[in-house]
Amino acid sequence: MDSTCTESSTGTGAEKDKAAADLTKATSAPTAAAAPDIQSHDTFVIRKTLSLTAGEYVVSVARPDGSEGEPVAYAREKRLSLRGQVTVYTDASRKSVLAAFKGRDHEVGYMYDVRDASGQPFGSFYEDAGASFLRRTWQVRQPGRMKLTGRERSRVVAFVRFVWEFVPYLEYVPFIWPYRFQYTESGKPLMTVTKKLGLHTRYVLEILAPDIDRRLAIAHTLALDALEVD
Repeated sequence: MDSTCTESSTGTGAEKDKAAADLTKATSAPTAAAAPDIQSHDTFVIRKTLSLTAGEYVVSVARPDGSEGEPVAYAREKRLSLRGQVTVYTDASRKSVLAAFKGRDHEVGYMYDVRDASGQPFGSFYEDAGASFLRRTWQVRQPGRMKLTGRERSRVVAFVRFVWEFVPYLEYVPFIWPYRFQYTESGKPLMTVTKKLGLHTRYVLEILAPDIDRRLAIAHTLALDALEVD
């Protein structure tokens, strides 16, 4: 009798331990999903929303009709912190880093290095101060692949922006008029960034070259907005 009771008790304990282990496994936090395959997409929509303390960016793959499709990246810029540093994440939980950029002093002014999740640089960009006097111009570098020059296409909008920055107090307000940057290499158009007119801040990023790193292109597009007011 005692032996039987002991075996029954032991068996029950083992079953409980197994059940507990299965329950723990079933309810444990899921592993982070793999980063979306953004390199296979050519057009993205970047939407920004504002709160009292931060600017939130959602990057989505553009549908054929131009609307927002699958979200592939998120970023959050603290409005009360120093500008020039933005981290881009693969999802809204902000647990997995897609890319990040941060400014540093350089002979050209400020150079922004773009790094991956492990901290390794894979690209950079900076504003060409001399060329930006009347038309804002950016240089985007992807080592071993691309050297892009991005410039505002409309001279009229560029002039309005130039005047805007010299009007008292307006220099601290983001430029609200839509504009378009075209990025070329040796005169060949390879990328465009278009700011849309609307109630919400919205950009369309179109990439025309398969070798351009989408992470670099997205980070630079975010910088056009995040660095607009210095």
